Amino acid sequence: MADIKIDKINKYFGNVHVIKDVSLEIKSQSFTVLVGPSGCGKSTMLRMIAGLEEINSGTISIDGKVVNNLPPKERNIAMVFQSYALYPHMTVFDNMAFGLKLEKRSNDEINDRVQEAARILQIQDYLKRKPKQLSGGQRQRVAIGRAITRKPKVFLFDEPLSNLDAALRVQMRVELAKLHDQLNATMIYVTHDQTEAMTLANDIVVLDEGVVSQKGSPMELYNNPKNLFVGGFIGSPKMNFIKSKILSKSSNKTEVDIPDLGKINIPKTSESSYEGDFVQIGIRPEHLLVNKDGDANWESKVLVVEKLGSGTFLYLEKNGEMLVVQTDGDSKIKVGDNVKIGFDTTRCHIFDKSNKAFK
Repeated sequence: MADIKIDKINKYFGNVHVIKDVSLEIKSQSFTVLVGPSGCGKSTMLRMIAGLEEINSGTISIDGKVVNNLPPKERNIAMVFQSYALYPHMTVFDNMAFGLKLEKRSNDEINDRVQEAARILQIQDYLKRKPKQLSGGQRQRVAIGRAITRKPKVFLFDEPLSNLDAALRVQMRVELAKLHDQLNATMIYVTHDQTEAMTLANDIVVLDEGVVSQKGSPMELYNNPKNLFVGGFIGSPKMNFIKSKILSKSSNKTEVDIPDLGKINIPKTSESSYEGDFVQIGIRPEHLLVNKDGDANWESKVLVVEKLGSGTFLYLEKNGEMLVVQTDGDSKIKVGDNVKIGFDTTRCHIFDKSNKAFK
C-alpha cells in the first residue's frame, strides 16, 4: 500500500508563493493526474513529493511516514522526466540496470528485473541497442523501464509524453494505462494536456496559480465543474461562456436574460447570488442543438468549420460572443451559412461574479 497525504504544504521561490497551502490525499494504487496551465505549480509539487524541492511548510507522508527530511533515494519512489535522461554510451539493458547496480543487487536479480520490465514494455528486442538507435517512443519506454526495475511504491511522471508526436502520444497513453493495471502501483502524472488527464486518470487535480481548484474523477470535473476555471480548462474545445443577468430565482431554478436570446430558466440556483447580478452561462459544444428547437434559439452566421471525421465543430459569433458548436461528422453546413442554435438548459451551468458554480 502506498497512499500519499499532503498536508498544507507551501513553497516559495524568493518572494514568489508558488504552492499555496495545498492539502491532498492520493489513494494507494490510484492513477492521479495533476493538470493545469504552465506556471500553475504542478511540476513543483511533483518534485516536492520526490524530494527534489524543499518544502517550506507543511508535510508530505508516503505510506503513513512523513518524508519531508528523507532524501529522494529513501522515499521508495521512481520519477520519469520529460527528457528521457538516458546514458548515451550505455545499452538499453545497462540504462535500465544502472540504479540496481548502484544498490549493489546481485547479477541474477538485476537480469530478472530488467527482463521483466522489458517484457512488460515490449522492448526485449532493444536491450542491446544504444539510445541513439531508438525512436522517441522507444526511448521513453526505456526511461519508464528503468523506473519499473526499482519496484517503487510510487511512480512520478513529469510530462513524459510531451516530446512525442501526436500519434505516438495516443499509443503511449494506452501503454501507460495498461502499465498501471499490470503494476497496481500508485502513479502521479503531471501534464498540461487535459486530454491526457481525462483518458488516464482515476482522479484529476486541477491546479490554478498554486491552489487546488478542484479534485475528482474525470467525468465529475467535466459534468460538474465547481468554478469557471475548471469548466473552461477541462474539455476540448472548452466550454462556451455567455454573459447574462439574473432576472429571478427560486429554490431549484434561476431565470436569466441572455442578450438577443431572451429569458431562459436553468435548473440551478445559488444562495449567494441575487436578482440583477451578472453571471456567466456555461454550456459545452455538444450540448447545443444545431437547427433544432431547444429551450431558446440563437441565429448566427458560421465563421469557421472544423471537420474531424467523427464530428464537426462550428464557430459562430454574435454581438462579440463566440460560440463553438459540435454537430455530426457528415454535416453539410459550410462557412457563411446561417444556423439556428437551440440551448439544452438542463445541461447549462451558471457561474457567479466570484466564478463559483451554481448547484
